[in-house]
Amino acid sequence: MSIPVSELHAASYRARQVPAPTEVVDGVWAIPVPLHGSALRYVTVFLIDTADGLVLIDAGYDHPSCWQSFQRCVGSIGRRVDAITAVLLTHNHPDHVGFADHLRTVSGAQVVMGRADDFATMRQRRGGFLQQLRAALELTGAPPEVVDAMYADAVEVAVHDESLRLDHAPAGETTFRFGDVTLLAVPTPGHTYGHTVYFDTRGLVFTGDTMMAEGPTQLAIVSRPDDDPAADLFRSLARIRALDAGIACPAHQFPYRDVAARVDELTALHRGEVEAVRDLVRDGDGAWTLAQRMTWKKPWAELGRGTQRFHLMHALALLRTVDTGPLLSPAAGRRTSSPAATWAAPPAGGA
Repeated sequence: MSIPVSELHAASYRARQVPAPTEVVDGVWAIPVPLHGSALRYVTVFLIDTADGLVLIDAGYDHPSCWQSFQRCVGSIGRRVDAITAVLLTHNHPDHVGFADHLRTVSGAQVVMGRADDFATMRQRRGGFLQQLRAALELTGAPPEVVDAMYADAVEVAVHDESLRLDHAPAGETTFRFGDVTLLAVPTPGHTYGHTVYFDTRGLVFTGDTMMAEGPTQLAIVSRPDDDPAADLFRSLARIRALDAGIACPAHQFPYRDVAARVDELTALHRGEVEAVRDLVRDGDGAWTLAQRMTWKKPWAELGRGTQRFHLMHALALLRTVDTGPLLSPAAGRRTSSPAATWAAPPAGGA
């Protein structure tokens, strides 16, 4: 169980309420932005005071209610939206990139996101979100009528405006200095292929959707032969641990203190999933067959089609890691043993 920075923030999350703006440490604010029409309820963006103006981590949904709520919250802590000079985006999902372009128009802020999640780069390398999803569904071995139905459902609910233009798209670890504040952009693929965390050298790491306080990480969609998001995630978690941050600030749930312990817990959870899949899979199995054999919180037949789609994508990602060879311990270079896993519902964050 992660140790909350603010018990009130954590209590609001657990009560399924939107928390008030919370100062995480001096000059760093957690700003909850309600998500219009979403079961996620809110995304947390973070505002950082610097001598060069305010820096924002993530930007909610592109919806008037999100923008209005954000403006009110910023005003309530005595700051001005037009003082924001940079927007650092952790990844390209719609609940994170939302009003970044509108904010740039209002304040002139520079917009930054990892190169692989830049929409123009993504479309060139792997296609748009719906193209990736269609390819992934077909890779699962599901019957054509299931693929068609799941894809049609996604088209109805997926809101992916992929037009955002970036001012900077770092491809590797990059240092940004804003007056007295230094932020290191660290590529952390796993949830998306260009996911980036931002390490504040004063001891905070803004983890986006890579590492919530509780629960699993939603793995990226597998749509190309070289995709292996679970393996990506293990490397990313190890890199986050090496940053030695004292506080993690995720985009959902609540900020928490025990970062290294949470890395270890999350790594064990997903390694347990991979090992359990390794034990379940039989020659010739595709993700569709495997997913129906896996243990979910409800029997497969009782899950709604949308939940089945999330679980099917997760099974495909885990199967890809199993297919690439033995799961190795980075320290010892040998196959690890991990506890058996029961697969959870899709975690907060992502589309």
